[in-house]
Amino acid sequence: MSIPLTEQENPRTVGISSLPTAEVVRLMNEEDARVAVAVEKVLPDVARAVDGIVERLRTGGRLFYVGTGTSGRLGVLDAAECPPTFGVSPELVQGIIAGGYDATYRAVEASEDDRGAGAHDLDVRGVAGADVVCGIAASGRTPYTIGAVEHARSMGAFTIAITCVPGSEITRAAEVSIVPVVGPEVIAGSTRLKAGTAQKMVLNMLSTAAMIRLGYVTGNRMTNLLTRNTKLRARAVRILAAETGLNETEAAAQLKAAGGDLRAALVMRKAGVPREEAERALAETKGVVQRAVEYLLSTKPDTKVNV
Repeated sequence: MSIPLTEQENPRTVGISSLPTAEVVRLMNEEDARVAVAVEKVLPDVARAVDGIVERLRTGGRLFYVGTGTSGRLGVLDAAECPPTFGVSPELVQGIIAGGYDATYRAVEASEDDRGAGAHDLDVRGVAGADVVCGIAASGRTPYTIGAVEHARSMGAFTIAITCVPGSEITRAAEVSIVPVVGPEVIAGSTRLKAGTAQKMVLNMLSTAAMIRLGYVTGNRMTNLLTRNTKLRARAVRILAAETGLNETEAAAQLKAAGGDLRAALVMRKAGVPREEAERALAETKGVVQRAVEYLLSTKPDTKVNV
């Protein structure tokens, strides 16, 4: 078998084990600088994937990340960050990793060789044709992930592949392939390095751009964030003040009146309605603040927006 690009030896780092610490980290930094350039070259593919994700999520679908090892952990991480950042249900974006929950903190590498297990794990989560499945595999040849993507596509789901090896098997399995070519790793085959960084960058773009398009961000503000700790409550107060013109004391009082829900506080203030009405409007508009405000104003033409 030919050696995938991600498994080849890097000629620029062949002597790294004998270098002083300062040179080791300098070489690593130089290699990392190549990652953003590689991702830049595949931005059109990232945009196509985002548009496909948005189309499915708007009609009730969900986004599933599937992978093994580092790739799987990165998918789980990105999925876990969506609810607190964008105020969406944990069901909307989900991570599936070979070997289950234990594999997120302990290597369960043998599980990646089971092609049927990927399809089985999708079925356990109830993945259907309305959903999106994004397979993440640095080498592009992981049986578990390829099996999951093939199964998803056979059901009519929108499928995406993220890999760092052009022409690999997973690129043929998915409808849209995102292939940032980062080259051989600093340590041959250690794809938690450049390949992992590239995958993380792409995942950030997929989820963030999709949530922006769905309306869970206003300007560049996280207007749907969940206030689950002191830091996030303080951030919510600042966002509320910036969005409505209230001072921070007034914004804190408005947030308290909304039960700590930034979304409800924004709708209450902008549409001039009580908490219960704001919450009903948010339920009608899938938690999108601006749409909730517009919905309320359309049903109460005499209401003015508070800015």
